[in-house]
Amino acid sequence: MDQIIDIATDGRHLSRHRGFLKVSQDGKEIGRTPLDQIAAVIVHAHGTTWSTSLLCELAERGAPVVLCASNHAPKSVLMPIEGHHAQGARMRAQWYAKAPLMKQAWKQIVVAKVQMQAAALSAIGEAPAPLLMMLRKITSGDSTNIEAQAARHYWPRMMGSDFRRDTDGEDANALLNYGYTVMRAATARAVVAAGLNPTIGLFHSNRRNAFALADDLMEPFRPLVDSAVRTIAAAYGPAVDSEAKQSLARLIAIDLPLGDGFTPGSVALMKLATSLGQSFEAGKLNLALPTPPDPLTFSGLGQ
Repeated sequence: MDQIIDIATDGRHLSRHRGFLKVSQDGKEIGRTPLDQIAAVIVHAHGTTWSTSLLCELAERGAPVVLCASNHAPKSVLMPIEGHHAQGARMRAQWYAKAPLMKQAWKQIVVAKVQMQAAALSAIGEAPAPLLMMLRKITSGDSTNIEAQAARHYWPRMMGSDFRRDTDGEDANALLNYGYTVMRAATARAVVAAGLNPTIGLFHSNRRNAFALADDLMEPFRPLVDSAVRTIAAAYGPAVDSEAKQSLARLIAIDLPLGDGFTPGSVALMKLATSLGQSFEAGKLNLALPTPPDPLTFSGLGQ
């Protein structure tokens, strides 16, 4: 099973040892994890050091190393240079993709996100109808910005009427930052593994954002983080502690409806990125997007 390795204690040293990531403190080993099970390494702590051989082994497996600021938002991501065996051709197809295909892809992403938001609200007893009504108004490229309208309806009902989403905020905002960092790392891994250029987004296009495509593709998965954070903050408090991090890291392993079956979140991201790459090459859109899980699954997020 894919695991997120979180380094939050100062002075840790990370190294490779016989197929394992080894964590040491003051020269003594304190833990190890098989390299083949690592989806990403997230580092918050000061004074963390690592060996070059470890970074190369992680790159071989496509596992990103994410360096975070004090607010748990990512500041740097180390990714491999090589990804899919057909990476060159797929990136060219991505670069030359026609605008209508890109806009239709973003429309489908927004539809999937709003559907997930509606299901998340329904699971906590809030009426999903207003969001479901918005679905029919989503146009190619979401030119009328239904995504933002849905967010204005969604946030006060999901997190409370006084809540304001602020990446520099504390408490629930910091928990959201961490959860989104987990999801973004898993998405970036999927994008590179699919042979796509993470800088070339469908909608996000800030020239300083090296992972615009990852930010696009993770959008339908964000309500999973939101639901987990709501549960964690209500049941255990808003501190970004080890228990909260573990709960949020487990989100990439939850089973999501996809096609005729169920697929773990990290695999669903892989299938979505791969389907987008295939769509670029074929010139015809066929995205593998998950549908919302049942209310019981939503209720268990963050437990």
